[in-house]
Amino acid sequence: MPNYYGFNFQWMFSKWDAQPPQAADPRALDFLAKHGFNFVRIPTDYRFWTEGTDYFHPNESVLNLIDSYLEATRRRGLYLSLNLHRAPGYCINGNDLETHNLWTDAVAQDAFVFLWRAFAERYRGVPPEELSFDLLNEPPAIGQYGCTREIHERLMRSTAAAIRAIDADRPIVVDGLGGGNLAMPELADLGAIHSGRGYQPMAVSHYEAQWWSDHRGLPFPQYPGTIWEGRVWDREGLVEFYEPWRKVERLGARVHIGEFGCYNHTPNDVALRWLSDLMSVFRELRWGYALWNFEGPFGIIGHGRPGARIENVDGFEVDRDLLEVFLANRVT
Repeated sequence: MPNYYGFNFQWMFSKWDAQPPQAADPRALDFLAKHGFNFVRIPTDYRFWTEGTDYFHPNESVLNLIDSYLEATRRRGLYLSLNLHRAPGYCINGNDLETHNLWTDAVAQDAFVFLWRAFAERYRGVPPEELSFDLLNEPPAIGQYGCTREIHERLMRSTAAAIRAIDADRPIVVDGLGGGNLAMPELADLGAIHSGRGYQPMAVSHYEAQWWSDHRGLPFPQYPGTIWEGRVWDREGLVEFYEPWRKVERLGARVHIGEFGCYNHTPNDVALRWLSDLMSVFRELRWGYALWNFEGPFGIIGHGRPGARIENVDGFEVDRDLLEVFLANRVT
């Protein structure tokens, strides 16, 4: 997985909008396979298969849909990474909707381990080169919601142990703390893939993103040269930002960037310069990566960013320049 690159797909992403989960899009997966992409990350919301807080009796018909995602990716030679974007007791978006707290409540922690044990049983026998388990999307900052490094480490280790007791070869992914940004040397020996993020500087990637609390009052984005969180951001700054992740890699962990992308309110020329540098850094480090998302305001298709060069490719209205940046920075 560490060298794989592709996209996030939101087929079972969030129950907020009361929309049912979606079937896999065969045209999108065909596009990936045709153009040399090999990685599909599926962030999921446990509430699609859970009635209230009855965490331990999932709806089988919804899990069957996840089975169909795996079948569709396997058929095309694509790698699937299954992720809990919203887990019992925690989500980086709308955490207040949760009844329990993953970091302080035993019932939420038990439910978390139960779900991954159930997935391990369900997919036992699927080759490790076809499926990984990305345990929890973007754990919080240290101290937020009662999360500490010690609590997080204990939960990730116990969950990994529960999975491996059933399926010893299943690749396991752990997202960085602080929304995916903080490296975790304490888990370097877990034998897991460490999943980072590619959103820094947020003043470029999330310009005018209304759901982000710090979006107000930002200067008009520029790159290179944006000053954000005490540093000047250019390619050298990006390399410096990932040094803690390189240290964890030197301790024996493998690194993959599970999400990155640029919101469509950032000017197109700025977005392309930043994304070009970012992906070239990933290529140089030999880290795979997945754009958030395939289609939408962060995507390669239908982002609506003014000034983008849009071409019809295999039936999709594709940002041609962004596609070329991807192809130029293929991780091999």
